[in-house]
Amino acid sequence: MADAFATITQRRMTGGFRIDGIDGKNLHLDPGPGALVRSYQFGVNPLKLHGILVSHSHTDHYSDAEVLIEAMTRGMTRNKGLVIGSTSVINGYERWGPCISEYHLSKPRVEVMEAGQTLRLDDLKITATPTVHGDPKNIGFRLEWDGFTLSYTSDTAYFDELHKYHQNADMLIASVIRPGNEKIRGHLCADEFTKLLEETSPKLAIMTHLGMKFIMDHPIEEAINISKKTGIKTLAAQDGMVLDLDKFRQKQQTLDEY
Repeated sequence: MADAFATITQRRMTGGFRIDGIDGKNLHLDPGPGALVRSYQFGVNPLKLHGILVSHSHTDHYSDAEVLIEAMTRGMTRNKGLVIGSTSVINGYERWGPCISEYHLSKPRVEVMEAGQTLRLDDLKITATPTVHGDPKNIGFRLEWDGFTLSYTSDTAYFDELHKYHQNADMLIASVIRPGNEKIRGHLCADEFTKLLEETSPKLAIMTHLGMKFIMDHPIEEAINISKKTGIKTLAAQDGMVLDLDKFRQKQQTLDEY
């Protein structure tokens, strides 16, 4: 995922990210522009989705949600799958959303989540985490299953209690839009992300949603520097990047291969 200008230019792909094999289920988070096409490009079948999670009402996070719902429900012919979205995404809130049509919400199970709420999908626990962003109903997601925790900040400014909601994750994925200390409203910069890592101590950290300036300003080197400073393996997301969570679970101390 990337910021608005990176989205418009497609300097980075903007299809969100997918997690396969959670208790036999496949989830797609924040399917922005290109999510369907990129799924096929990188060999993951959207027809095999079980759930779609959308954090907020900005185009680069939701624009392909409807077409993925059509894939998940086999062209809207089956009552199948789960859609989780913020209030703004599903119902609309003031001038934000709604982002998915009533027609597309008619086949899957639909859950509206507010920050602090949790739900269970068999053995998967999903918690909506607070954010500070332009869409006041934006949420992050914390996913817990089989002793593994993946925490996703979504788009958010740094705030004093942010770390409380992303503590001790095996994998922390954060939207980091600018390098260094170049702050921008409603988003994290790399220095703020570094502070968050020091407060939360994940086993692996991933920066995504890179802005145009960050894309041009050596994000891999920035990630290496953050790794050295914090002692936490940190990656800058790249188009088509794949991580084997089972391998990570088994080899938490030997992450150089990623």
